[in-house]
Amino acid sequence: MAPLALPRWSLALALALAPLTAAGGPQHGIAMYGEPALPPDFVSLPHVNPDAPAGGRIVFGEAGGFDSLNPYILRGRAPWGVGVFTVETLLGRSYDEPFTLYGLLAESVETNTARDFVEFTLHAEARFSDGTPVTVEDVMWSMEALGTQGQPRYRTAWTKIESMEQTGPRSVRFTFTEEDRELPLILGLRPILQKAQFEGRDFTESSLVPIIGSGPYMVDRFEPGRFISFRKNPDWWGADLPFYRGQHNLDEIRYDYFGDAGVVFEAFKAGDISTYREGNVARWASAYDFPAARSGEVVMSVIPHERPSGINGFVFNTRRDLFADWRVRDALIHAFNFEFINRTLNDGALPRITSFFSNSVLGMDEGPAEGRERALLEPFTDELLPGALEGYALPVSDGSEANRAGIRRAMALLEEAGWQVDDGVLLDGDGRPFEFELLLVQGAAETQAVANMYAEALRRLGIQMRINTVDNAQYNERIQVYDFDVTQRAISLSLSPGNEQWLYWGSAGVTEPGTRNFAGIDSQAVDALITGLLTATEQEEFLATTRALDRVLTTGRYWIPFWFSDVSRIAHRRELRFPERLPIYGDWLGFQPEVWWHEE
Repeated sequence: MAPLALPRWSLALALALAPLTAAGGPQHGIAMYGEPALPPDFVSLPHVNPDAPAGGRIVFGEAGGFDSLNPYILRGRAPWGVGVFTVETLLGRSYDEPFTLYGLLAESVETNTARDFVEFTLHAEARFSDGTPVTVEDVMWSMEALGTQGQPRYRTAWTKIESMEQTGPRSVRFTFTEEDRELPLILGLRPILQKAQFEGRDFTESSLVPIIGSGPYMVDRFEPGRFISFRKNPDWWGADLPFYRGQHNLDEIRYDYFGDAGVVFEAFKAGDISTYREGNVARWASAYDFPAARSGEVVMSVIPHERPSGINGFVFNTRRDLFADWRVRDALIHAFNFEFINRTLNDGALPRITSFFSNSVLGMDEGPAEGRERALLEPFTDELLPGALEGYALPVSDGSEANRAGIRRAMALLEEAGWQVDDGVLLDGDGRPFEFELLLVQGAAETQAVANMYAEALRRLGIQMRINTVDNAQYNERIQVYDFDVTQRAISLSLSPGNEQWLYWGSAGVTEPGTRNFAGIDSQAVDALITGLLTATEQEEFLATTRALDRVLTTGRYWIPFWFSDVSRIAHRRELRFPERLPIYGDWLGFQPEVWWHEE
């Protein structure tokens, strides 16, 4: 599919990718390329209501539970809101620009054209929720604790820090070991924790002790497995920052937990929760004919966005010998009858994910790779799979349940890979049957429906796919160490791909636990292209590198892609409002409930 160019998105990207100018002293913000769009004296972000009233509450419903209040370590499962609402970072992201950060805990940021260092100066007023000041010592301790003991996603940046030193009463400088233009921004987004809270404690141990943060909310009440409530801090130090004007307007944010996603929807219909994000377009059209929706007490809001599709679907664990052969993976992609499944579950209304960065100018073009994109790929010709250079598209079925053409092609690929059917069972050369486990988490009703239809299609090939559904804790434990054959995973991708790509596809994740390289991708081309993203200084080089990466990932046949939506569907109580002017990222991070307010 040709990349979709959207006017406001294109303008924002052009601004962000403008030639880099030399930084001169401390600045109010920093952009990945070029200069921040907002001036030093900006009064609010462009996509907020600066005059939003304060007060009220919002109640979310979640399937699953939690057993920890520390979201920064591998152990335990923590509520999403802990890191989002109670802990702050040095800089904050404006979701109306591809990748621009403005001062939060830090009143200024300084770097140079080479970006081989970054220096942050803290706000003198910055305080934790217990009233103690946020200090340089807290910053330095947080960077080291996260980089050496925290989630693996923090480790890469830490290994690139040559030194960190206090340069003033409220200033700290980080010097880097290698070229990585994103590092100043990455460090600006690191959560800053209170060193004193963890003295005498093992940072890696899961705990239900609330983290003392500097954010707008504090953990109020909670019962693991049932609910958690975040209450606005009346003494929050950052309430008057221009960046926060129009944000964090609600007094309470609460998450109620349920055993099943279907129960969450019923709780919304009953008025027990106040907002529901609908992922099923067919149900959006048919299931909202209940009294509160008919009376207008519930509003159905459609939120457009201009971000890449990302990837969502069944992912093959190529660490397993069964899925090491790309022809086997390709066969299972052909056996997946997307058109039939999409029609059954979504009335055929949702488009398919055609590549990892589809729906954006970062996505690969139709047809063969050309120009700079091809030049970036050619050194890896021996590694690349069919379609990377010549052009690639996912198979399209005729929409019938039988999918005869897809099944025939799948069988031909399996035979090429050494598999044969004997008495209705697909066997390898040693007579072992083709069977594997699809690991799912409890509450994923829609994914279960997809799995059931897919299992039936595989049976026609002589393949047995066992569907194993486990609870959240067991699922999380197995995923962390890649103990699965196939599972369903989704990875959202942004308009500014960077260091997080190491976490998603970098070869270190083949053996390192806790990354998001679920597929076990081990590719020199991928590693080289990620490096290219981090060192590109011009717009065209950045775009070509991202499109080349998209080709390698897509033609690797690591995922069976599902569908995506270029809008989000949020049903909510009518007293919950949001601004008319939406950011380019739409409803993504930083939108609900950050810019919402309560108004009777």
